Amino acid sequence: MKVAVRDITGKDTGRKAELSDDVFKIEPNEHAIYLDVKQYLAHQRQGTHKSK
Repeated sequence: MKVAVRDITGKDTGRKAELSDDVFKIEPNEHAIYLDVKQYLAHQRQGTHKSK
């Protein structure tokens, strides 16, 4: 799959990047994403015994 490359302001640079279909054309597993976000947020809440 070819996609356009954009700069930091969002303007098209005129270049194309080739992305692997094996990685970028899959159907996302929403439950797996939910579990990962939940784990990330739980780790953000960790603190010492003093902060709890």
